[in-house]
Amino acid sequence: MQPTIERLALNRRRRTRRHGTAVLALLILVVLLFGLTLSVGQSIVAPVDVLHILMGEPVAGASFTVGQLRLPRAGLAVLSGLCFGLGGAAFQIMLRNPLASPDIIGITSGAGAAAVFAIVVLQMSGPMVSLLAVGAGLGVAMLVYGLSFRNGVGGTRLILVGIGVSAMLQSVIATILSTAPSWSLQEAMRWLTGSVNGAQLQQALPLLLALGVFGGVLLSRARDLDALRLGDDTASALGVRVAQTRMVVIVCAVGMIAVATAVTGPISFVAFLSGPIAARIVRANGSLLLPAGLVGAILVLAGDYLGQVLLPSRYPVGVITGALGAPYLLFLIVRVNRTGGSL
Repeated sequence: MQPTIERLALNRRRRTRRHGTAVLALLILVVLLFGLTLSVGQSIVAPVDVLHILMGEPVAGASFTVGQLRLPRAGLAVLSGLCFGLGGAAFQIMLRNPLASPDIIGITSGAGAAAVFAIVVLQMSGPMVSLLAVGAGLGVAMLVYGLSFRNGVGGTRLILVGIGVSAMLQSVIATILSTAPSWSLQEAMRWLTGSVNGAQLQQALPLLLALGVFGGVLLSRARDLDALRLGDDTASALGVRVAQTRMVVIVCAVGMIAVATAVTGPISFVAFLSGPIAARIVRANGSLLLPAGLVGAILVLAGDYLGQVLLPSRYPVGVITGALGAPYLLFLIVRVNRTGGSL
């Protein structure tokens, strides 16, 4: 018995160490990409000068470029990526299905429809558009949850209901855009694409609040979420309040996704891709939430840098992540259909 206990403890320490190593590697990659975004663009700023600017010291010829243009853009990319990654992975873990992403089940479509309606029909802009988008995202999540509830919420049923609701919302968006005047059509399309263009530092505040409140609650429920991966009956036997945990996870995950969507627009497939990528990095060595958040930050940072610097023409980050995510969605649909795969 004693050797068995020691072996289990050793295996647990190894898994914890591997999880910590994976998280540290992802964090280092986020920092490196953040530094690259600040240093190298249409012009190159020395890393030493970037550090001086970040500490508030003026640097001739670089303070405006780094402090006013690149820093807000990179900051919003990191924060929105963390929100998308954490929220998307929470949904996928809770429902034990990699297709259960806010991109797929209509939450971002709800936020997008509300934003387009506000811009085109109500002629709103700025914070009011964001508030409507957040409220609509939460409302659509509750609607999908309610329509799919029958003696509990089955993952497959929720996904199918969400896809149907998302299709209806996309038709609403198309109808509004078809009647939009040219001056508001451009703004609406820019918002729907998903972009960090024109980022300002004050836009980081709602993202920081969402991460601090909703993200903190999700991370505190990481063990309960891991138990839900074993099935509702097993999780309940382990002492998890399944219904309560589901509701808390839904509210927090939708809150983060809706706030991020309100700030940057629906950056395609980041919430969808972050969890599966993190699962392959971490494997079975701990919670996926924090690694998925870091992967989300990497995807948005790298996608924006690719679209703005490395390609011959400039593209919003949503175009880049959409081009990368669509083939993976097809692959995942085939894989789930064949094997019933999960995260």
